[in-house]
Amino acid sequence: MIEARGLTRRYGDFAAVRDVSFSVADGEILGILGPNGAGKTTTIRMITGFLPPTAGGVWINGKSLREDPLAARRQLGYLPESVALYPEMRLEEYLAYRARLAGLGRGEARGAIDRAVDSCLLGEKRRQVIGQLSKGYRQRVALAAAILHGPQVLVLDEPTVGLDPKQIIAIRELIRDLGRERTLLLSTHILPEVEQLCQRVLIIDRGRLVAEGTPEELRAQSASATEVRIAFEGEVPDAGDALGAVDGVDAVLPGDGHLRLRCASGADPRAEIFRLAVERGWVLVELSQRRASLEDVFVRLTRGQGTTQDPDGADAELDNSKGTPGDGGSEALGPNDPGPNDPGPGPEDPVDRSGGAAEER
Repeated sequence: MIEARGLTRRYGDFAAVRDVSFSVADGEILGILGPNGAGKTTTIRMITGFLPPTAGGVWINGKSLREDPLAARRQLGYLPESVALYPEMRLEEYLAYRARLAGLGRGEARGAIDRAVDSCLLGEKRRQVIGQLSKGYRQRVALAAAILHGPQVLVLDEPTVGLDPKQIIAIRELIRDLGRERTLLLSTHILPEVEQLCQRVLIIDRGRLVAEGTPEELRAQSASATEVRIAFEGEVPDAGDALGAVDGVDAVLPGDGHLRLRCASGADPRAEIFRLAVERGWVLVELSQRRASLEDVFVRLTRGQGTTQDPDGADAELDNSKGTPGDGGSEALGPNDPGPNDPGPGPEDPVDRSGGAAEER
């Protein structure tokens, strides 16, 4: 349903995204991970047609965003990281306006609005002015607008940001439901969210695609695939040397009242450690195995997240406070700001002039 080929985006000599290619199958939920400034949001803006790529292209269900943008975008729903809404409109009025922009007839729009409001748990707020809603409810309004026209593809950029725990659970359940009927592309900083929702994961760092696979495949590729934690009753001064000689143990690391044994990928030395403890009279109080988490993989692959490379390969510091183009809050462009070759926002890209969310009422 989504195919990206060689996506590249440059700002002068700075490459925010470099030669990123991937595809998303029909009905798949694909997660995109990366540190701030990695290029996630720039990639998403190119996929949704809000930002033209310097090189490469995007196809939505076989329709080229460059050659047939209207046909491609009709099949696409987009929830940006920073939600742009008309704060002076009531929720129901805003959705009716968005339905007209999507080309829905009056009767069709009424049913679509009811379904979107129910799906996003907005029933009690549908007559409320958007400017009076909290940030969490505004996020749900934006999600309702994204699914209003029944798109086959949904692109969600940080969909649970700013929500309370109950709302996060509800939105995740909604995303699961939507994923049964649509193709989803999900960008998030919340690693457990990726593991819970996504069948496959992309990791982007410094504008490049550095890893791709299911969460389990990425964990299996980690250099520290297995770790054994062991603790004894009382002092065992010679334990480190003895445990380091056990087959499959690569390193023995001290901890607070315990030892951590870094093991070769696929190794499980617990049975041998138990036999060794019995032979030497050690009293075990803990012997547990820990496999690498998605967080471990993410940290290992993005250790250079404080820098990016210029087009010639030299490292340059990213100063997020200056808005270096890259990703999320660190980009010079806002979520609906035009790129250098963009004509500017159209009527479908309303600007949020509220200056911040009001208290929830």
